[in-house]
Amino acid sequence: MNQISSMMRVVDVSGPGGPEVLGLAQRPVPQPGAGEVLIKVAAAGLNRADILQRRGYYPSPAGAPAWPGLEVSGSIVAVGAEVEAFKPGDTVCALLAGGGYAEYCAAPCGQVLPLPAGVDLLQAAALPEACFTVWSNVFQLARLQAGECLLVHGGASGIGVAAIQLARARGARVFATAGSDDKCRFCETLGAQRGINYRSEDFVAVLRGLAGADAGVNVVLDMVGGEYIARDLDALAPEGRIVVIATQAGSSAKLDLMKLMHKRAVLTGTTLRSRPVAFKAGIRDALLREVWPLFAAHAIRPVVDRVFAFEDAAAAHAYLESGVHMGKIVLDLRR
Repeated sequence: MNQISSMMRVVDVSGPGGPEVLGLAQRPVPQPGAGEVLIKVAAAGLNRADILQRRGYYPSPAGAPAWPGLEVSGSIVAVGAEVEAFKPGDTVCALLAGGGYAEYCAAPCGQVLPLPAGVDLLQAAALPEACFTVWSNVFQLARLQAGECLLVHGGASGIGVAAIQLARARGARVFATAGSDDKCRFCETLGAQRGINYRSEDFVAVLRGLAGADAGVNVVLDMVGGEYIARDLDALAPEGRIVVIATQAGSSAKLDLMKLMHKRAVLTGTTLRSRPVAFKAGIRDALLREVWPLFAAHAIRPVVDRVFAFEDAAAAHAYLESGVHMGKIVLDLRR
């Protein structure tokens, strides 16, 4: 690390608040520990968890940097002890517990992946959080199978974009909700059979009309929560599975348990950020085996809506909060 500066720029949070609390600061460059690599960051992906952290609701886990950032792409510049899978000069993307809004970050090898074939550094920064989340929830936890039907709420979001494409590529039927007709058509270009405008349509009624009154969806990926949970159950087929990964509409829900019982349904929820590295490494291995080849086969692709300069992180957060994006938002540290 003798050619690496001791200090780096980061985008830190001066205190809980709006996008204006984000600003550039100087922090020491981290040292890679055993089993870790040091990445010179080329680009960092934005996520709604970053907004929650900025507002003071979702701090970094113990041991992680205090500033936001859950995913990056870049080049490895140093490796810690016991690292054999990577070497300086490798271009990679990585899932982090925090600290991605920085010129350098340390990442456990179990959360680092090579760039997929045909994917550049800017696009790669949009992949880790969505791919880890979708694979672990939709395919591992909810066990979506080819021929089954998936409903994705927030289909135009970064998570939604990945879920639609992966489910479709693996032989499932996909429906998606979104907040405008343009977003619904966008979801359909990614492989959704039907985009449903939740502002003007009842997704339960639409799904019944498409699939028949006695049918339903097998899996729901819900990042809304609140009153959506009861409606998810209405839309669910017998033995269906609902996975909750966010609560944008609230963390409380009223549910008809008799309906849950009669449908033999499963309602579950997860978080990923605080899970141990070994758990995330298992997901990483599955992604390399099951998902990364789909990029080379052009069955799925990264979708980046807009790129902001590193120093414009506040504007990037404001844009993310506006809800107009379709796909991921990325900070470019190479400018």
